[in-house]
Amino acid sequence: MWVPPEIKEPFILHHPTKKSIGYYGAVRIRDGKYIYSREDDKFNGATFFSFMKKLHRIGKRSGRKVGVILDNASYHHAKVHIKWREKNKDTLLLEFMPAYSPELNPIERIWKQTRRKGTHNRYFKSINELITAVEGVFINWQIRSDDLKTLCAIN
Repeated sequence: MWVPPEIKEPFILHHPTKKSIGYYGAVRIRDGKYIYSREDDKFNGATFFSFMKKLHRIGKRSGRKVGVILDNASYHHAKVHIKWREKNKDTLLLEFMPAYSPELNPIERIWKQTRRKGTHNRYFKSINELITAVEGVFINWQIRSDDLKTLCAIN
């Protein structure tokens, strides 16, 4: 069983132009690989569904069950993906955290580290500069990351 990528409230960054950019993210417990998806519009059931399908495809390649820890955001329970979740229940396990408990979710450490390494005390002239800085941090974690394993307390 592939246990579990942690998904939390999306990582949302705001630019002084009042534009924002957000990310869904997950850490594969087995090896610390980071998987993310940028959302330029808004977070909803449809965008979350796309991210879930991406995680499911990656997990199926390894022949393992995908386990995902989620908070209770409304889009995590959206009707748009209920049938798909039911159809894939043998290969996809969704575990919901207790309400109001972000400190229990290791992905929060990832968001904090991303801010520290990519955006802290920096001014970005454009939203594209912000995206480049954030995704520059993410790229370092995409193949395998001992840093992420440590941050998520993965042994």
